[in-house]
Amino acid sequence: MKSQAVRISAHGGAEVLKLETIDVADPGPREVLIRQTAIGLNFQDIYQRSGFYQLPMPASLGTEAAGVVEKVGAEVADLKLGDRVCYAGGAPGSYAQYRLFPADRVIKTPAGITDEQAAAMMLKGMTAEYLLNRCYPVKAGEYVLFHAAAGGVGLVAGQWGKHLGAKMIGVAGGAEKVRLALANGYAHCIDRNSEDVVAKVKEITGGAGVPVVYDSVGKNSFDQSLHSLSPRGMFVSFGTTTGAPPPVEAGALQKLGSLYFTRPTLVTYTASTADLRSSAKALFDLIEKGAIKVSINQKYALADIQKAHQDLESGKTSGSTIIVP
Repeated sequence: MKSQAVRISAHGGAEVLKLETIDVADPGPREVLIRQTAIGLNFQDIYQRSGFYQLPMPASLGTEAAGVVEKVGAEVADLKLGDRVCYAGGAPGSYAQYRLFPADRVIKTPAGITDEQAAAMMLKGMTAEYLLNRCYPVKAGEYVLFHAAAGGVGLVAGQWGKHLGAKMIGVAGGAEKVRLALANGYAHCIDRNSEDVVAKVKEITGGAGVPVVYDSVGKNSFDQSLHSLSPRGMFVSFGTTTGAPPPVEAGALQKLGSLYFTRPTLVTYTASTADLRSSAKALFDLIEKGAIKVSINQKYALADIQKAHQDLESGKTSGSTIIVP
Protein backbone atom coordinates (compact mmCIF):
# COMPACT_ATOMS: atom_id res chain seq x y z
CA MET A 1 0.00 0.00 0.00
CA LYS A 2 1.17 3.53 -0.84
CA SER A 3 0.96 6.34 1.70
CA GLN A 4 1.89 10.00 1.82
CA ALA A 5 4.24 10.60 4.74
CA VAL A 6 6.51 13.37 6.04
CA ARG A 7 10.16 12.39 6.45
CA ILE A 8 13.50 14.06 7.05
CA SER A 9 16.94 13.10 5.75
CA ALA A 10 18.84 15.42 8.12
CA HIS A 11 18.16 17.36 11.30
CA GLY A 12 17.50 21.06 10.87
CA GLY A 13 14.85 23.73 10.47
CA ALA A 14 11.34 23.27 9.13
CA GLU A 15 12.71 23.19 5.58
CA VAL A 16 14.02 19.63 6.13
CA LEU A 17 10.43 18.30 6.33
CA LYS A 18 9.54 16.61 3.03
CA LEU A 19 6.28 14.99 1.93
CA GLU A 20 7.07 11.64 0.27
CA THR A 21 5.25 8.59 -1.02
CA ILE A 22 6.20 5.47 0.91
CA ASP A 23 5.25 1.80 0.87
CA VAL A 24 3.36 0.47 3.89
CA ALA A 25 3.46 -3.28 4.47
CA ASP A 26 0.70 -5.49 5.82
CA PRO A 27 0.61 -5.67 9.62
CA GLY A 28 2.81 -8.27 11.25
CA PRO A 29 2.00 -10.22 14.41
CA ARG A 30 0.54 -8.00 17.16
CA GLU A 31 0.28 -5.03 14.77
CA VAL A 32 -2.58 -3.12 13.16
CA LEU A 33 -2.71 -0.92 10.06
CA ILE A 34 -4.40 2.41 10.79
CA ARG A 35 -5.92 4.74 8.21
CA GLN A 36 -5.27 8.02 9.94
CA THR A 37 -7.87 10.79 9.93
CA ALA A 38 -6.25 13.32 12.29
CA ILE A 39 -2.67 13.81 13.49
CA GLY A 40 -1.48 15.71 16.55
CA LEU A 41 1.30 18.31 16.45
CA ASN A 42 3.55 18.60 19.50
CA PHE A 43 6.73 20.41 20.52
CA GLN A 44 8.35 17.01 20.88
CA ASP A 45 8.17 16.78 17.08
CA ILE A 46 10.32 19.90 16.83
CA TYR A 47 12.87 18.39 19.21
CA GLN A 48 13.08 15.36 16.92
CA ARG A 49 13.29 17.42 13.73
CA SER A 50 15.91 19.84 15.04
CA GLY A 51 18.20 17.18 16.49
CA PHE A 52 17.64 18.07 20.15
CA TYR A 53 16.35 14.49 20.21
CA GLN A 54 18.64 12.60 17.84
CA LEU A 55 17.03 10.24 15.31
CA PRO A 56 18.73 7.87 12.86
CA MET A 57 18.37 9.13 9.30
CA PRO A 58 16.24 9.06 7.26
CA ALA A 59 13.49 9.47 9.84
CA SER A 60 9.74 9.77 10.10
CA LEU A 61 8.17 12.25 12.52
CA GLY A 62 5.06 12.61 14.63
CA THR A 63 3.94 11.05 17.92
CA GLU A 64 0.14 10.83 17.97
CA ALA A 65 -2.85 10.31 15.70
CA ALA A 66 -6.33 8.89 15.44
CA GLY A 67 -8.06 6.91 12.75
CA VAL A 68 -9.61 3.59 11.77
CA VAL A 69 -8.21 0.05 11.78
CA GLU A 70 -7.79 -1.08 8.15
CA LYS A 71 -6.03 -4.41 8.70
CA VAL A 72 -5.31 -6.59 11.73
CA GLY A 73 -2.21 -8.74 12.14
CA ALA A 74 -1.96 -12.16 13.71
CA GLU A 75 -2.20 -12.52 17.48
CA VAL A 76 -4.38 -9.39 17.85
CA ALA A 77 -7.48 -10.33 19.80
CA ASP A 78 -9.03 -7.08 21.02
CA LEU A 79 -9.10 -4.99 17.82
CA LYS A 80 -10.99 -5.56 14.57
CA LEU A 81 -11.42 -4.02 11.14
CA GLY A 82 -13.29 -0.71 11.37
CA ASP A 83 -12.50 0.04 15.03
CA ARG A 84 -11.83 3.70 15.76
CA VAL A 85 -8.48 3.99 17.51
CA CYS A 86 -5.89 6.50 18.68
CA TYR A 87 -2.36 6.44 20.05
CA ALA A 88 0.36 8.67 21.48
CA GLY A 89 4.04 7.95 21.92
CA GLY A 90 6.07 5.08 20.58
CA ALA A 91 8.37 5.31 17.58
CA PRO A 92 8.00 8.51 15.51
CA GLY A 93 5.96 8.25 12.32
CA SER A 94 2.43 9.62 12.77
CA TYR A 95 2.81 12.22 9.97
CA ALA A 96 1.29 9.86 7.40
CA GLN A 97 -1.96 8.73 5.80
CA TYR A 98 -1.44 5.09 6.87
CA ARG A 99 0.56 3.74 9.80
CA LEU A 100 1.50 0.35 11.23
CA PHE A 101 1.38 0.37 15.02
CA PRO A 102 1.72 -2.14 17.89
CA ALA A 103 -1.77 -3.27 18.89
CA ASP A 104 -1.00 -3.17 22.63
CA ARG A 105 -0.15 0.56 22.39
CA VAL A 106 -3.40 1.49 20.64
CA ILE A 107 -6.41 2.86 22.51
CA LYS A 108 -9.98 2.38 21.30
CA THR A 109 -11.49 5.82 20.78
CA PRO A 110 -14.65 6.18 22.89
CA ALA A 111 -17.90 6.88 21.05
CA GLY A 112 -18.18 10.30 22.68
CA ILE A 113 -14.74 11.44 21.46
CA THR A 114 -14.12 12.59 17.87
CA ASP A 115 -10.98 11.60 15.96
CA GLU A 116 -9.87 15.23 15.95
CA GLN A 117 -10.31 15.50 19.72
CA ALA A 118 -8.32 12.32 20.30
CA ALA A 119 -5.46 13.37 18.00
CA ALA A 120 -5.34 16.87 19.47
CA MET A 121 -5.60 15.80 23.08
CA MET A 122 -4.16 12.38 23.78
CA LEU A 123 -0.47 13.16 24.28
CA LYS A 124 -1.12 16.53 25.91
CA GLY A 125 -3.95 15.16 28.04
CA MET A 126 -2.03 12.12 29.27
CA THR A 127 0.87 14.45 30.06
CA ALA A 128 -1.44 16.55 32.21
CA GLU A 129 -2.81 13.36 33.81
CA TYR A 130 0.52 11.97 34.93
CA LEU A 131 1.82 15.38 36.03
CA LEU A 132 -1.16 16.31 38.21
CA ASN A 133 -2.27 12.83 39.31
CA ARG A 134 0.93 10.85 39.71
CA CYS A 135 4.17 12.85 39.47
CA TYR A 136 2.95 15.29 42.11
CA PRO A 137 -0.61 14.40 43.20
CA VAL A 138 -2.32 17.79 43.34
CA LYS A 139 -4.71 18.29 46.26
CA ALA A 140 -7.82 20.43 46.53
CA GLY A 141 -7.08 23.90 47.85
CA GLU A 142 -3.41 23.91 46.84
CA TYR A 143 -1.82 26.62 44.74
CA VAL A 144 -0.20 25.24 41.57
CA LEU A 145 2.09 27.20 39.21
CA PHE A 146 2.03 26.10 35.57
CA HIS A 147 4.22 27.70 32.89
CA ALA A 148 3.08 27.95 29.24
CA ALA A 149 -0.50 28.02 30.50
CA ALA A 150 -1.94 28.84 27.07
CA GLY A 151 -0.14 25.99 25.32
CA GLY A 152 -1.62 22.61 24.51
CA VAL A 153 -0.66 20.92 27.79
CA GLY A 154 -1.21 24.12 29.76
CA LEU A 155 -4.85 24.52 28.74
CA VAL A 156 -5.62 20.92 29.66
CA ALA A 157 -3.75 21.24 32.96
CA GLY A 158 -5.67 24.37 33.91
CA GLN A 159 -8.99 22.61 33.49
CA TRP A 160 -7.76 19.39 35.14
CA GLY A 161 -6.36 21.28 38.12
CA LYS A 162 -9.59 23.20 38.56
CA HIS A 163 -11.49 19.89 38.45
CA LEU A 164 -9.24 18.65 41.27
CA GLY A 165 -10.03 21.78 43.29
CA ALA A 166 -6.58 23.36 42.99
CA LYS A 167 -6.00 27.11 42.72
CA MET A 168 -4.22 27.24 39.38
CA ILE A 169 -1.73 30.03 38.65
CA GLY A 170 -0.67 30.19 35.01
CA VAL A 171 2.20 31.96 33.29
CA ALA A 172 1.72 33.02 29.66
CA GLY A 173 3.14 35.52 27.19
CA GLY A 174 0.89 38.42 26.23
CA ALA A 175 -2.61 39.62 27.04
CA GLU A 176 -4.36 37.33 24.55
CA LYS A 177 -2.75 34.18 25.95
CA VAL A 178 -3.45 35.32 29.51
CA ARG A 179 -7.15 35.67 28.65
CA LEU A 180 -7.12 32.21 27.07
CA ALA A 181 -5.59 30.66 30.19
CA LEU A 182 -8.11 32.38 32.47
CA ALA A 183 -10.90 30.92 30.35
CA ASN A 184 -9.48 27.42 30.83
CA GLY A 185 -9.38 26.83 34.55
CA TYR A 186 -6.71 29.20 35.83
CA ALA A 187 -7.71 31.35 38.80
CA HIS A 188 -4.76 33.67 38.06
CA CYS A 189 -2.47 34.12 35.07
CA ILE A 190 0.77 36.09 35.09
CA ASP A 191 1.92 37.82 31.90
CA ARG A 192 5.61 36.98 31.71
CA ASN A 193 6.08 39.77 29.13
CA SER A 194 5.10 42.55 31.52
CA GLU A 195 5.02 41.16 35.07
CA ASP A 196 7.55 39.82 37.56
CA VAL A 197 6.57 36.16 37.86
CA VAL A 198 8.12 35.51 41.28
CA ALA A 199 6.74 38.71 42.80
CA LYS A 200 3.25 37.96 41.50
CA VAL A 201 3.36 34.38 42.82
CA LYS A 202 4.34 35.67 46.26
CA GLU A 203 1.58 38.30 46.11
CA ILE A 204 -1.07 35.74 45.13
CA THR A 205 0.02 33.24 47.79
CA GLY A 206 0.49 35.74 50.61
CA GLY A 207 4.25 35.32 50.48
CA ALA A 208 4.20 31.55 50.92
CA GLY A 209 5.02 30.43 47.39
CA VAL A 210 3.59 27.33 45.72
CA PRO A 211 4.06 23.67 46.70
CA VAL A 212 4.59 22.65 43.07
CA VAL A 213 5.62 24.26 39.80
CA TYR A 214 5.27 22.57 36.42
CA ASP A 215 7.77 23.97 33.92
CA SER A 216 7.99 23.02 30.25
CA VAL A 217 9.80 26.23 29.23
CA GLY A 218 13.23 25.29 30.51
CA LYS A 219 16.13 27.73 30.40
CA ASN A 220 14.20 31.01 30.48
CA SER A 221 11.95 30.12 33.40
CA PHE A 222 14.30 28.06 35.55
CA ASP A 223 15.12 30.72 38.15
CA GLN A 224 11.51 31.89 38.29
CA SER A 225 10.38 28.37 39.06
CA LEU A 226 12.95 27.79 41.80
CA HIS A 227 12.14 31.06 43.57
CA SER A 228 8.37 30.59 43.34
CA LEU A 229 8.40 27.43 45.47
CA SER A 230 7.52 27.16 49.12
CA PRO A 231 9.80 25.15 51.44
CA ARG A 232 9.86 21.44 50.53
CA GLY A 233 8.22 22.32 47.22
CA MET A 234 8.47 20.24 44.07
CA PHE A 235 10.01 21.57 40.82
CA VAL A 236 8.67 19.46 37.93
CA SER A 237 10.69 20.18 34.79
CA PHE A 238 9.02 18.43 31.84
CA GLY A 239 10.07 20.40 28.75
CA THR A 240 12.68 22.68 27.22
CA THR A 241 11.01 24.99 24.70
CA THR A 242 13.62 27.73 25.34
CA GLY A 243 16.53 25.34 25.74
CA ALA A 244 17.70 23.00 28.47
CA PRO A 245 17.68 24.40 32.02
CA PRO A 246 21.05 24.81 33.73
CA PRO A 247 22.43 22.03 35.92
CA VAL A 248 20.67 21.77 39.26
CA GLU A 249 22.94 22.52 42.22
CA ALA A 250 22.11 20.51 45.31
CA GLY A 251 23.10 23.48 47.46
CA ALA A 252 20.53 25.71 45.77
CA LEU A 253 17.76 23.22 46.55
CA GLN A 254 18.91 23.25 50.17
CA LYS A 255 19.12 27.03 50.55
CA LEU A 256 15.74 27.68 48.95
CA GLY A 257 13.92 25.42 51.39
CA SER A 258 14.81 21.73 50.98
CA LEU A 259 13.28 21.63 47.50
CA TYR A 260 12.69 18.58 45.30
CA PHE A 261 13.53 18.48 41.59
CA THR A 262 12.35 15.91 39.03
CA ARG A 263 12.52 15.53 35.24
CA PRO A 264 9.71 13.10 34.32
CA THR A 265 8.56 11.86 30.91
CA LEU A 266 5.29 10.50 29.60
CA VAL A 267 7.20 7.49 28.24
CA THR A 268 8.06 6.36 31.78
CA TYR A 269 4.59 7.02 33.17
CA THR A 270 2.88 5.05 30.37
CA ALA A 271 5.53 2.34 29.91
CA SER A 272 3.13 -0.50 30.67
CA THR A 273 -0.03 -1.13 28.66
CA ALA A 274 -2.02 -0.94 31.90
CA ASP A 275 -0.65 2.52 32.75
CA LEU A 276 -1.23 3.72 29.19
CA ARG A 277 -4.84 2.61 29.15
CA SER A 278 -5.50 3.93 32.65
CA SER A 279 -4.09 7.34 31.75
CA ALA A 280 -6.09 7.54 28.51
CA LYS A 281 -9.26 6.46 30.30
CA ALA A 282 -8.84 9.15 32.96
CA LEU A 283 -8.48 11.76 30.20
CA PHE A 284 -11.38 10.58 28.06
CA ASP A 285 -13.67 10.29 31.10
CA LEU A 286 -13.12 13.97 31.93
CA ILE A 287 -13.67 15.02 28.31
CA GLU A 288 -16.93 13.08 28.13
CA LYS A 289 -18.05 14.61 31.44
CA GLY A 290 -17.34 18.09 30.10
CA ALA A 291 -14.73 18.82 32.77
CA ILE A 292 -12.09 19.25 30.04
CA LYS A 293 -12.76 20.89 26.70
CA VAL A 294 -10.46 20.35 23.74
CA SER A 295 -9.21 23.60 22.18
CA ILE A 296 -8.27 22.86 18.55
CA ASN A 297 -7.14 26.31 17.50
CA GLN A 298 -5.16 25.44 14.35
CA LYS A 299 -5.51 22.94 11.49
CA TYR A 300 -3.05 22.29 8.69
CA ALA A 301 -2.93 19.95 5.70
CA LEU A 302 -0.17 17.33 5.71
CA ALA A 303 1.38 19.21 2.76
CA ASP A 304 1.66 22.34 4.94
CA ILE A 305 3.71 20.66 7.67
CA GLN A 306 6.59 23.12 7.30
CA LYS A 307 4.33 26.08 8.13
CA ALA A 308 2.78 24.13 11.01
CA HIS A 309 6.23 23.61 12.54
CA GLN A 310 7.23 27.24 11.98
CA ASP A 311 4.07 28.53 13.65
CA LEU A 312 4.42 26.20 16.65
CA GLU A 313 8.12 26.95 17.10
CA SER A 314 7.64 30.72 16.93
CA GLY A 315 4.84 30.77 19.51
CA LYS A 316 2.11 31.73 17.04
CA THR A 317 -0.15 28.84 18.06
CA SER A 318 -2.31 28.33 21.12
CA GLY A 319 -4.09 25.28 22.44
CA SER A 320 -3.87 22.19 20.26
CA THR A 321 -3.03 21.83 16.58
CA ILE A 322 -3.97 19.00 14.27
CA ILE A 323 -2.74 17.89 10.86
CA VAL A 324 -5.33 16.55 8.41
CA PRO A 325 -3.81 13.81 6.19
